[in-house]
Amino acid sequence: MSYTSFNPPVRTLMGPGPSDVHPRVLTAMARPTIGHLDPAFIAMMEEIKGLLQYAFQTGNALTIPISAPASAGMEACFVNLVEPGEKVVVCINGVFGARMKENIERAGGVPIVVEDAMGTPVSPDKLEDALKTHRDARIVAFVHAETSTGVQSDAKTLAGIARHHDCLTIVDTVTSLGGSPLKVDEWGLDAVYSGSQKCLSCTPGLAPLTMNDRAVDKIKQRKTRVQSWFLDLNLVMGYWGSGKRAYHHTAPINTLYGLHEALAMLQEEGLEHSWARHRHQHLALRSGIEAMGLSFLVRESARLPQLNAIVVPEGVDEAVLRNRLLNDYNLEIGAGLGALAGRIIRIGLMGYGANMKNVMYCLEALEAVLADMRAPIRTGVAMNAAQNVAVPN
Repeated sequence: MSYTSFNPPVRTLMGPGPSDVHPRVLTAMARPTIGHLDPAFIAMMEEIKGLLQYAFQTGNALTIPISAPASAGMEACFVNLVEPGEKVVVCINGVFGARMKENIERAGGVPIVVEDAMGTPVSPDKLEDALKTHRDARIVAFVHAETSTGVQSDAKTLAGIARHHDCLTIVDTVTSLGGSPLKVDEWGLDAVYSGSQKCLSCTPGLAPLTMNDRAVDKIKQRKTRVQSWFLDLNLVMGYWGSGKRAYHHTAPINTLYGLHEALAMLQEEGLEHSWARHRHQHLALRSGIEAMGLSFLVRESARLPQLNAIVVPEGVDEAVLRNRLLNDYNLEIGAGLGALAGRIIRIGLMGYGANMKNVMYCLEALEAVLADMRAPIRTGVAMNAAQNVAVPN
């Protein structure tokens, strides 16, 4: 068989990620490749570290992108901070909290589970009770923005409870970084990881990560060797640290060009403006969805603006709905995961894709397909409702 160049279809990406990549990022990634120890590239690495410190709102010296997807950022935190036999309190209120538990087990740790229903935030009271019961625990892990449900937990409060009990925190911010308030230093978060493919409008393949001195000290005081060679931060920092760089791996050079451009754009827009833009587009989408007669899984006060979990109307096959949106409108939305499979759809409003054009296009397509599927919805009102949402000052 003879193969030629691959030309992907042009889609509008409004699922849980990846999000639409900004044209400036794609252009940046097409620039000439240089060596990963080239002085010009090393200078750009330093700029990326500073830009990530801004995005995370931190002064942490260890603030870098891991050369792998967000899942590797998660694994980097656990394999570096968790030692065999160590108790870790892990808060599970969705699929990605459950993945944290598996990482703890694979690192040889003992998970102490604090569980909340999917679609509800992590309970501070349950965390407090768990830490009072397990006073020898030294790490608390939780998801700030649970991508599987679109629920946001109170990271500042949870981190405060953990610190009161002398515990470090490992925090998943994959879907929150750049899209909703995240203040690593102010909230006292210790080890935080994210992804490049969501609210940063970059391509998948990099995992922004930051750790404070408390977390770094724990890594340096390990009694056992980090089980992963590639993700051992003692080694990685030889490459990403300041001063003379030691070869560790060949960095994904052009992908890092893209991340640099994405972070520069975030700085140009301003974090607060980005947070407000995501919030406004969510409110517009919400007005249209509710005018149509559909409902959200998560209560408004705990809802993540950039990831909207919407209950599938009775009698509608959500797989058929998603396939028709993809095939007829080139519009990608997400399915429910785990226990919510078949029960919800997930609509992302992330980064470059968080704009009114996408909101209106999504509502138009969703209404047309649902009406054709004889779903019990109100027609002809969604787009006007979204359009009437006032732009914040």
